[in-house]
Amino acid sequence: NMLTKAFIPYKGYYSTPFSRWQGSMANENSIVLAGNTAKRWFAEKNWETEFLDYLILGVTISQLHQFYSSPWAAAVMGAGEIPGMQISQACTTSTTCLYQAAMGLETGLYKNCWTMMTDRCSNGPHTIWPNPNGPGGEVISENWLMDNFNGDPNVGLKMIETAENVAKEGNITKEQCDALTLRRYQQYMDALADDRKFQKRYMFPAEVRISKKATKLVEVDEGVTPCTEEGLARLRPAVPGGVLSFGSQTFPADGNCALLVTSKDKAKELSADPSIPIRILSYGFSRTKPGYMAAAPVPAARMALENAGLTIQDMKAIKTHNPFIVNDLYFAQQMGIEAEGTDAIGFNNYGCSMIYGHPQGPTAGRNIIEGIEELALKGGGHLLWAGCAAGDTGGAMILKVG
Repeated sequence: NMLTKAFIPYKGYYSTPFSRWQGSMANENSIVLAGNTAKRWFAEKNWETEFLDYLILGVTISQLHQFYSSPWAAAVMGAGEIPGMQISQACTTSTTCLYQAAMGLETGLYKNCWTMMTDRCSNGPHTIWPNPNGPGGEVISENWLMDNFNGDPNVGLKMIETAENVAKEGNITKEQCDALTLRRYQQYMDALADDRKFQKRYMFPAEVRISKKATKLVEVDEGVTPCTEEGLARLRPAVPGGVLSFGSQTFPADGNCALLVTSKDKAKELSADPSIPIRILSYGFSRTKPGYMAAAPVPAARMALENAGLTIQDMKAIKTHNPFIVNDLYFAQQMGIEAEGTDAIGFNNYGCSMIYGHPQGPTAGRNIIEGIEELALKGGGHLLWAGCAAGDTGGAMILKVG
């Protein structure tokens, strides 16, 4: 169950800033933007693309010409000689892309697999299907983003309602939610200290078009809402009688990220610091009971830990996709750890998707990249990523840094 052959070169990855939907990336085709970003990044690294043999593209919100997805993205980034595939698994997409790449390395299928994850929640598609037997032949329609946020077709609940179910089960209060939300905001602010010193360790700007002839670089996250204790306390629960306000949940966003998965020797060759090996150790998945999505990271994390032969106390950093702060409170409660991230197990230090937004496809990838950089600063250790995804599912991954 433990992986032995899949490595990531230190600095062999990047994430763009995330931009709140209807921000600077709102009119970019996310597949094209991801490909162009990778092309610029390879040029800056002075890396050729010829050594790549496969591209795994993660994307969850359809874009124009997505039928061609991965081969198209490969051509845009300048690696038009390689084939690929697309993975869509809602909020755990990045982790599953990395795991599929790692399995390819493990079995000898790939030598150098580029994983690239992207999404644009802005201006998402409105889809219609023919319905000739409907009244007057009226079409069936769907807004890809909002209709699915507002209703799981399996259980009929909004996503926030599934989080409220978990809050009730864990006896979690609004005061606890507000307190940990403020802590998560403070952790994100640590990444902005000293002129964004931490973010600049991994962040690569996105270039977007503002007119036919002009472009601009998106160099910082857009749309992060400042948090204060008083401000959070004033916000009413979004669901009457609940514990979650608009302050203690994430927002849709746009962005992309990428990581190279390769062999131990190639990772060492390409690493910005060969003394910091990064190995993918294990993966976990789960499906919790219907209508309890926010609980799903717990069994997924337990599976990943078991597969790696490790315990939660062996972790030196934990990063989560936490669309609702309830996710982290419940996870800490069930795993017997501190939620604040101030102890030996750093929990969402330097930021998380609840604060800087959630473009689905690249969210977990950015989380993992931040975790790698945190452990590089700490001198190495084990990183656990865990998160929930649509359909009461969850994913988890463990990496060893150093």
